[in-house]
Amino acid sequence: MKLSCSSPMVPGETLTEKALALREWGYDGISVFWPLDQWNETVRRELAQLEPRTGVTPCEFVLMDPMYGHLMDPDPTSRAECRAMYRAAAEVCAELGMVTELEFQYGPQDPMPLFDPYQQLTAAQLSDFVAMYRELAEPVQGSAALLLLEPLNRYESRYLNRVADCLAALAAVDRPGTGLLFDFFHVAIEEADIAQAIRLAGNRIKHVHLADNNRMLPGHGNIDWAGCLAALKSVGYDGYLNLECSTSGDPATTLPATSEFLTRLTR
Repeated sequence: MKLSCSSPMVPGETLTEKALALREWGYDGISVFWPLDQWNETVRRELAQLEPRTGVTPCEFVLMDPMYGHLMDPDPTSRAECRAMYRAAAEVCAELGMVTELEFQYGPQDPMPLFDPYQQLTAAQLSDFVAMYRELAEPVQGSAALLLLEPLNRYESRYLNRVADCLAALAAVDRPGTGLLFDFFHVAIEEADIAQAIRLAGNRIKHVHLADNNRMLPGHGNIDWAGCLAALKSVGYDGYLNLECSTSGDPATTLPATSEFLTRLTR
């Protein structure tokens, strides 16, 4: 398994500066989360040249904007704008062999489903979601890129909170270039046994986001990282473990320490 870190967590004005810092701190990759209104051809060229220039691999790419998470929005204009943004990210990934992700929805839920979790998609909702997923997966077909489904917790998405539900949706999508993005923060909320959820997903796990149960760095909460990383190893996962959380302090101190912590557990 290889270590990666999300770009907003790393100090630096440019992707190159961030990648060079990560290389010094023991990371193999960088996951790039980039504001849509700052995305331009200059940044795209820098991203394409990042690995040969720094030795750090860009492994994930996401465009960020307030419209993020509105793929299934009932408003057709919002829905179309959101899907165009996700498709643009998928096209970048197809060019560079990276992963990107989607979800049924993303944002604070109102009313919050505190006592009505694990809501299921209707047949019509599932059909619409599958059609959307297949459409957005078109750019990655025939490439090394992947468009992955990420289970989100019930406070951020009303549907597809559990690994099992996402696996069922992926079976319905049934397209190359798709799979599961396993996010420890979300799974720690929704799954009774994280290691068992890993074993259930097996080789459908194509990318991993790391955060402890409190969204802090691994080791700063109560997740059993030794057991969970052993479970990932047991299902043959050898991809990136990407930090997507708070830096829990000065990143120049905490990110190297986290690299050492995770390296000890994944050897």
